[in-house]
Amino acid sequence: MENNTQFENRIDLGELNQLINQIKFEIQKVIVGQEKNIELLLVGLFSKGHILIEGVPGIAKTLSAKLLAKAISSDFSRIQFTPDLMPSDVLGTTIFNMSKSEFEFNQGPIFSNIILIDEINRAPAKTQAALFEVMEEYQVSIDGTSYKMDEPFWVLATQNPIEQEGTYRLPEAQLDRFLMKVEFEYPSEEEELNILETKHERRGASETQVINKVISADQIKEMQKRVQSIHTNENLRKYIVQIVQNTRNHPGIILGASPRASVSVMTAAKAFAAIRGRDFVTPDDIKTIVAPVLHHRLILTPEKEMEGIKAKEIIQHILEGIEIPR
Repeated sequence: MENNTQFENRIDLGELNQLINQIKFEIQKVIVGQEKNIELLLVGLFSKGHILIEGVPGIAKTLSAKLLAKAISSDFSRIQFTPDLMPSDVLGTTIFNMSKSEFEFNQGPIFSNIILIDEINRAPAKTQAALFEVMEEYQVSIDGTSYKMDEPFWVLATQNPIEQEGTYRLPEAQLDRFLMKVEFEYPSEEEELNILETKHERRGASETQVINKVISADQIKEMQKRVQSIHTNENLRKYIVQIVQNTRNHPGIILGASPRASVSVMTAAKAFAAIRGRDFVTPDDIKTIVAPVLHHRLILTPEKEMEGIKAKEIIQHILEGIEIPR
């Protein structure tokens, strides 16, 4: 996206912006539309925030995650969640080595840099709870021993909001560990036609075959450090706190956002500003990012749910009632 604002950055974002443009170029070889959602995924990547991707089947949720992982030169692991999946199937298990007469830990698929969890809401609560520690603390504790994850460590999880049979609701504590929920929607008529044309032009070639690796794991870690240094002034931090505090006092909300949510809004706003080529956060960055960061953390009253009111609508109402800092 073009940025015509004239200013001098105090933090060098040239390499970051070049890498982002290259990643977008690779993904857009296959994915038509969804520019906003791809940008939100990149916000998650560079702010070290796990992403929950929601949408009906067939709209490129899993494909977008796979293509993004393909553009990154790092380890990738995909885990298909099912009702019979056990925590040990995700984390790993300790087995006795007869030749050495000692127990050894066999790492599960969670030990990777980028992990795609497909249909996360199909696994029972016990298996979902196995993700709590690793998503928050970047480590797995098995039989009294902690195993650290190699960084970058990034979880992308998909779920279908429509199908309920054979699914389990994600615990609130787990939802709170996702930086954002990104909602994929149906393409427009023009975009859907472009999807067909793109598929036709590939002549049967796999989607991932046309994607080139453009960024390394070390580059990601370096860019994540730069994003953390993006400037956010005191008035903007107060603005974030006001928004989050209002979710706890709103009559249409039973459970408001946590202090972790306040940190997540600030972190995501920094990454969003960096992606737009700025080393400082603006109120518009916060207003753009606040709904994806907050809406999956809120529980509405039964009355609001019966009226068909969405969390995003209440968040917008809260924003309209708060003076924008200057």
